[in-house]
Amino acid sequence: MKTPFHHIFDTDSVGQAINPLPLNHLLRWANLEQIEHDEQCPKTLFLGIDIQQDFMDNGALGVPGAMQDVIRLGQFIYNNIEKISSIIVSLDTHEPAQIFHPYWWVDEAGNHPAPYTVIKPQDLTDGKWRAVIDPALSKHYVRQLEKTGKQLIIWPYHCINGTTGWTLENQFSNIIHFMSVAADVPVEKICKGQNRHSEMYGIIRPEYSTHDSTNTKLLEKIAEFDKIIIAGEAKSHCVLESIKQICEYYYDKPELTRRIYVLTDCMSDIPGFEEYSQTAYKILVSKYKINLVKSTDNFL
Repeated sequence: MKTPFHHIFDTDSVGQAINPLPLNHLLRWANLEQIEHDEQCPKTLFLGIDIQQDFMDNGALGVPGAMQDVIRLGQFIYNNIEKISSIIVSLDTHEPAQIFHPYWWVDEAGNHPAPYTVIKPQDLTDGKWRAVIDPALSKHYVRQLEKTGKQLIIWPYHCINGTTGWTLENQFSNIIHFMSVAADVPVEKICKGQNRHSEMYGIIRPEYSTHDSTNTKLLEKIAEFDKIIIAGEAKSHCVLESIKQICEYYYDKPELTRRIYVLTDCMSDIPGFEEYSQTAYKILVSKYKINLVKSTDNFL
């Protein structure tokens, strides 16, 4: 490729609010590239999970290591621009009044819970916490989570629709939009998490719903590819749940789940969930034969 990496991706600006590389300039350079895909390469999808400003190290729900993850990911995409056929990125999309934000709950004194508070069914029975919005439905939700081995975690306000924290990380945005023009690669953006009554870590379905809200259209699209490369934030939550949901849907199609390649050096855990994350990925490898790789490995 004629355009140097540093002309597209400024490593010093990852996670920062100001993007020193205007997209209009980048896309003019991209128009000059006219990169052709290697027809011998398998049809490859890059699936980027929630690579947004609020999940960078210094963001509202910062994931330590996220900015370095994005740098490695940017270099990976640049190095393999002629081998990636399509890009899908998810955007965690919220409002302040959602069941996993402090606004929704108060204690006996009327105080809202601190971020990272875990609310259990017994807490509601004991009066430790109560929902100020839809109390009956909220209690039902917390109970249903427990039945499936999950729990309600109160998160800092994050990825509020339309804010700078909600947007794609600037340099990641640069590289995928440059690629979309230079190599004629379609980029699809999917918003998730708008249901105010449920968390939605994975891109396929919410944590709980009273009706089937599985995104079968996305699942069918993913199945069209020979290789599915996945990275994003956080490794322990939204990336993990996305992979689990894809694998569980295609549980009887190991020939498909074997096509999944997870870039382990392009995602990081939320602190405190490292052991849980490590165990969960081992299970996915054993059960569904997904591939855990590094961005520098030769697997394309």
